[in-house]
Amino acid sequence: MGGVISPLLANIALHGLEERIKQEFPRMSCTNRETWFHKKGTEFATPDFIRYADDFVILHENKAVVQRCRAITSEWLVGIGLELKPEKTRLTHTFKPELSEDGIAGFDFLGHHIQQYPAGKYRSNRNPHGTILGFNTLITPSAKASKVHIEEVGRIITKHRSSPQAALIKDLNPVIRGWSSFYSNSDAKTVGELAKQDHLTYLKLRRWAKSRCGNTKDGHIKYWISIDDNNWVFATRGGKANPFRLISHSEIECSSTEYVKVKGDKSPYDGDTVYWSSRLGKNPEMPNRKAKLLKRQKGKCQECGLSFHDWDVLEVDHIIPRAIGGKDDYKNLQLLHRHCHDEKTALDLKEIRKKDHSKFQELLSRFWEKFNWEWVNDIPNFISRAVRKSDMTNGQHAE
Repeated sequence: MGGVISPLLANIALHGLEERIKQEFPRMSCTNRETWFHKKGTEFATPDFIRYADDFVILHENKAVVQRCRAITSEWLVGIGLELKPEKTRLTHTFKPELSEDGIAGFDFLGHHIQQYPAGKYRSNRNPHGTILGFNTLITPSAKASKVHIEEVGRIITKHRSSPQAALIKDLNPVIRGWSSFYSNSDAKTVGELAKQDHLTYLKLRRWAKSRCGNTKDGHIKYWISIDDNNWVFATRGGKANPFRLISHSEIECSSTEYVKVKGDKSPYDGDTVYWSSRLGKNPEMPNRKAKLLKRQKGKCQECGLSFHDWDVLEVDHIIPRAIGGKDDYKNLQLLHRHCHDEKTALDLKEIRKKDHSKFQELLSRFWEKFNWEWVNDIPNFISRAVRKSDMTNGQHAE
């Protein structure tokens, strides 16, 4: 274990476990027969099974169902010569500690801690029907992951006791950026975990600076500078332009609600360029401009609001037509179905014709102002060319 091929081997070995659980607990509607886990007249949802390599979580609101899933999993693993590790297997409730086997609410999974916390009616989450749940679900870095990260930062700082500041920053930046980006789909910033990591990093850097300068004040003066509105930036002072600075954890934006789960039957190699371009903003089989627009529009047509499919013909449209002053930049571009694009182009042409017509009328009005004329039998009759005031005064001031 621990090699690059281990996750692949684990996926192969555990393939089929999810189907076994779904077979035992199929989705049941109000009209289905009553069983020990399903009461007639109610909906029953299949337990959620989330797996990454050999780590997995089974979620369900009924404790008896989860206990039965644990028994099914143990039986299924025996068939392939494996077993559940007791110290890593927990039956826990995400909200009420008293319902957990060990009296601790929430659980850790892939370096994240998932737990629900009580909240008032104005701050509480709501279910799809709008009912107040009385709690908020927070996904944060686990205590173990946070401790391992700050220890890694400390090791790098200790390693560069005698190195230049630029060398220290060069080694720290990838670690800080990588760890913060890993938790970009969590509530790490909301609960203040990123700010906490920034403070702990500062304390270690302050000790590093003090050991080099003899006291904290001189260390601050030498190694911290002001950039824009931030007066505490650990950065080099060499040159006036673009100092080499240490990035902070808090610079990375985090949100646990913006992430959309990858569909269970999707793979980057399945040829669905629309789906993966909408998620990633790039795809080798999709033009770069279309891929970026797909991600910005979250895979939906701006005209009809429907999602794009792999068989749809996609066309790039200028929101404000170039003929009436629109620019050819990303802010003025959108991706539409071909038929939606045809409809919008028809409307744009009307606006363009209106503008051309008004421009023609303005030019025609200027033309007629150059002459003295009168209507004779509905026909304009030219009398003479209009004389401009400047021509009458020969360019001199007239009183």
